[in-house]
Amino acid sequence: MELNPQQISVLDRLRSHGMDIVAFPMYESLIGVKRGNCAALLAPSEDGGFRLYGSPSYLVNGQLSAHTIQSDGHWFVRKNEKIEATPERRAELDAFAAELAEILLPVA
Repeated sequence: MELNPQQISVLDRLRSHGMDIVAFPMYESLIGVKRGNCAALLAPSEDGGFRLYGSPSYLVNGQLSAHTIQSDGHWFVRKNEKIEATPERRAELDAFAAELAEILLPVA
C-alpha cells in the first residue's frame, strides 16, 4: 500500500502514543495497529487519512478476536480458542479504542 503524507503523519502519531504498526496476514490490504493485548485494522479513508475497519479487538494468541456473550459469560473468541472478557480486559480494550479514535480524528 502506498501511503500519502497525511497517512504517514497518522502512523507517526500512533507510534508516538506507544502503538505498533503491524500486519495481519488475512488482512494484507489493511494497516494493523497494536498496543498491549489490543489491536485494530485501519483502511484508507476518503479524506486521505485512515478510518477504522471494523471494531478494535482484544488479541487471542496474537490474533484478532470477536467479543461474544454466551450462557457462561463474556468471551473474546478466535476460531476454537477463547479467553474470558474480564472487566480488566474490556477496560483495556475500551481505553485502546478511545485513544485510537481520538488519534484518527483529522488534524487541522
